[in-house]
Amino acid sequence: MTPHSDPRTATARPAATPPLPGRPCSIAAALHVLGEKWALLAVRELFYGNHRFERIARNTGAPRDRLTARLRALEEAGVVERRAYSERPPRHEYHLTEAGRDLAPLTQALLAWGDRWLSPEPPVVLRHHPHHPKATDDPDHPHHDAPDHPLDAAWTCRTCGTEVRSPDLTLEIRTPHWDRHGPTAPGTNATTAP
Repeated sequence: MTPHSDPRTATARPAATPPLPGRPCSIAAALHVLGEKWALLAVRELFYGNHRFERIARNTGAPRDRLTARLRALEEAGVVERRAYSERPPRHEYHLTEAGRDLAPLTQALLAWGDRWLSPEPPVVLRHHPHHPKATDDPDHPHHDAPDHPLDAAWTCRTCGTEVRSPDLTLEIRTPHWDRHGPTAPGTNATTAP
């Protein structure tokens, strides 16, 4: 992989979401699929290894009808897939697709933010188990025999390898007739996309 390649472009991109009100934005498109609490909590449970509806319902506390609707929407969006585990009676369990597994940094970021700003004592700790091939083969590698430890993840730029900080970022608006303040075309307002 070259420094500028993006593994997300190696697979086919899904169809675009329908036009949404307001600024054209991938955050808005993602929230259109994931923005309801039960959707993200279902994804959390799938990351925790709970694939059957009963466990997902119990562990999220979601009303069954709402959870059914969220799982169906996540399946339609390509975030989860159903897999049969019983033919008689027909039963399915839910698994994350590649798109769903790509949500790991989002769920980790929500967990870290909640731990820092909302929880006096973190109820769950993600532990990192380093399995870098060079680390296990080379006794001089700085991570050789590194024990597992609580995850302290950083946002790192794939191009230059440095940690990303908010002050280092700028916005490049690519949508015609929009700037960072909002719509720029005459007669356009923020409640409808141009």
